[in-house]
Amino acid sequence: MEKASAAEVPSPCAVLEGNAGSVFQSESARDYPDVPDYLQQTYWWAYLHPTGVRIFERQWIVNLILWGNFARLRDDVLNELGESISGRMLQVACVYGDFTPSVASRLTPDSRLDVIDVAQVQLDNVLKKLGEFKNVTLHRQDSTQLGFQDGLFDHVVVFFLLHEQPLDVRKRTVREALRVVKPGGKVIFTDYHRPGWLNPFRYIMTPVLLTLEPFAMDMWNHEISDWLPRDMTFKGIRKEEFFGGLYQKVVVTR
Repeated sequence: MEKASAAEVPSPCAVLEGNAGSVFQSESARDYPDVPDYLQQTYWWAYLHPTGVRIFERQWIVNLILWGNFARLRDDVLNELGESISGRMLQVACVYGDFTPSVASRLTPDSRLDVIDVAQVQLDNVLKKLGEFKNVTLHRQDSTQLGFQDGLFDHVVVFFLLHEQPLDVRKRTVREALRVVKPGGKVIFTDYHRPGWLNPFRYIMTPVLLTLEPFAMDMWNHEISDWLPRDMTFKGIRKEEFFGGLYQKVVVTR
């Protein structure tokens, strides 16, 4: 797996340059980060197999998985970013559905959205959804070793990724997301959360997560703030809960 340098470097990536749709690929596949073992072993059916990608890349399925809350959670992140998104923004990991096109639609003409993912099949999939947008760049990178310099981005979004990662990977992902945001910039984490005792989904989701999402119960047993690096300082941490506490948004301001 490649090691991120202190300065921004060209990364193995697929690049979308406006409607020209030009694609850049690294000259050698050995420059690509390896797909992590946990992803291959646990989530191959959902994120790596082409059939899985075709099945899950349906808006209604994404909405069903989130019990009808996809649009609400997506729009809450968009509202956090503002009606017009200026500056440079990083999305850590691809997302099924229209999340990325919705973000791209709010970019000002001189702004830029960078999207990273460790799986080429995910980058290929999101590329199909971004043909009309001019200022989006897709990079094949590992979330734990981002190839960007410190403080490069005005905004960073991590949308439903942390629950899919083992603890050590999750901690490194959080650190990297915070490392690459500018002082005063926001990192927005949206993910699962332990629902209240009276929420019936507390009991419905427990066997679902234990069966299909072996790392997700960490989101119930810990706060995202528990994984913030102790050697970094933050101007603010704000948390909101949704759907009876089943989902959360945590906004960390550097």
